Amino acid sequence: MTIFKEIVDEEYLTVSEAKDLLADIEAERALDEERELRYELARAIEHVNRFAVLDTEDANALVEDLQELEKVDEPTAYKIANLMPRDRHELRTVFAQQRYSVSGEELDDILNIVAQYA
Repeated sequence: MTIFKEIVDEEYLTVSEAKDLLADIEAERALDEERELRYELARAIEHVNRFAVLDTEDANALVEDLQELEKVDEPTAYKIANLMPRDRHELRTVFAQQRYSVSGEELDDILNIVAQYA
């Protein structure tokens, strides 16, 4: 017997937004001295602290700027904002599973937008 779970809601987050949410959870748990951070939560907090490059406002502005481009949909914009690619090779990996190809000029446009926030 297989148990399937239904996706009720889905929301994309940048690493910066996740960092803010996890910081709130960490502060809440710190108030209760008897409650420890679970291993998974501690690792998640460590991860977002290490990889959150931008603050939340800049990350959201980057996602909005990226979504204005024709070939960048919402999930891809969030991936790019989270990875902050520095060159074409890194950016191509984001588009590797897409059904369409992105030209060199379009890649450069995306990289120019990312460079404004880096």
